[in-house]
Amino acid sequence: MYSNDKCISSGECVKNCPNDALTLTPDGIVTNADLCAMCGKCADVCPTKAMEMTGQLMTTDEVMTQIKKETILMDTSEGGVTFSGGEPLLHHKFLIEMLDACGKEGIHRCIDTTGLANSNILMEVAGKAEHFLYDLKLMDSAKHKEWTGVPNEKILENLKLLAASGMNMNIRIPLIKGVNDDDENIYESAKFIATLEGKKPLVNILPFHNIAAKKYEKLGVHYEKGIMDEPSIERQKRVLEIFEEHGVNAMIGG
Repeated sequence: MYSNDKCISSGECVKNCPNDALTLTPDGIVTNADLCAMCGKCADVCPTKAMEMTGQLMTTDEVMTQIKKETILMDTSEGGVTFSGGEPLLHHKFLIEMLDACGKEGIHRCIDTTGLANSNILMEVAGKAEHFLYDLKLMDSAKHKEWTGVPNEKILENLKLLAASGMNMNIRIPLIKGVNDDDENIYESAKFIATLEGKKPLVNILPFHNIAAKKYEKLGVHYEKGIMDEPSIERQKRVLEIFEEHGVNAMIGG
């Protein structure tokens, strides 16, 4: 649930909060995250929609009802459904139900994943999808663990398996100055991708930006980007050159 601590309203949200998680102060509504139960009652009565629920529990049938409303658009644009997150493979049982349901309707299915999952689960899901968007962040496992909290051996192993299966894929690399935009990481990434079996994937280079800062602000959480920064245009061009030198098709964005 998003909230705006600077919002000044009638205080209806405070009155309707069952856990006393909201306080009306001279500076606006203040949320105590430790008391908030995410019940959504404050959002229901917020007159300015400064507070809103951003998710809800739904069954497979309920999700499909919403998806089917977009079938005309999907047909005309040759699109489909992308299962993202978070990490969709963490909820593989529900994901597989949704993939089967979409398959029965002839809807194109795409999985957006970090690749950090049990290989058997990954391949079962792959058998029910037409396309993958696969994240590749850092080639050095120690650095990968430093920045993401996990090593990358399973991620690279799964990428090899997925490529060898003949899956249509885009490999997406978030390009972050100070983290993974150095020549060594880019060279190693290009070399690795060039050796993958199966169809040659398109690599999408996704330059880091600070848009998330506003989301943190809405959630009332301090945004600390550390040394991360946006890569220069010149650096982005050099990254594309390195991939081209290795015979890998890459582009900025996507």
